[in-house]
Amino acid sequence: MTTTERREPALNAGERAMLEGWLDYHRGTLAHKCDGLTDEQLRTASAPPSELSLMGLVRHMAEVERAWFRKVLVGDDPGPIYCTDEDPDGDFHVTGAATWQEAYATWQAEIETARRNAAAFQLDDLSRGRSRFTDEPFNLRWIYTHMIEEYARHNGHADLLRERIDGATGD
Repeated sequence: MTTTERREPALNAGERAMLEGWLDYHRGTLAHKCDGLTDEQLRTASAPPSELSLMGLVRHMAEVERAWFRKVLVGDDPGPIYCTDEDPDGDFHVTGAATWQEAYATWQAEIETARRNAAAFQLDDLSRGRSRFTDEPFNLRWIYTHMIEEYARHNGHADLLRERIDGATGD
């Protein structure tokens, strides 16, 4: 596995570049937390009784990227990736057949689609779709801010999971 390169967001960027910079930084942080681990380690729920694993977090963030930047922002609903009616938390339920290669590729594909979709919107533009939480539209600024919050929260989980796996700490 390669080491993830992360860039600190610019200190004096405009609003959009700042939001995109922080979102990319947090995306990179999650990838960094997974660097150097085997598939087995990435599937490990290392903080019992929680079922949470690093691979599960990556799969979850692929679902979240898809939901906010496809379903909500542009009104395209290709359906979930890992979740089903029978297992609505399927993104977190990794089995021995789940691989880092697949999870990472899927996540990166959703990030690229998110970037492409967001590029067609201004920060104040309203979404064409809606979330499962409200029938109100969101502006792109809100979606960026929410995604930064979502990644930051889960990166905290990733810190603890990684430390329990091999003792690695740091940002």
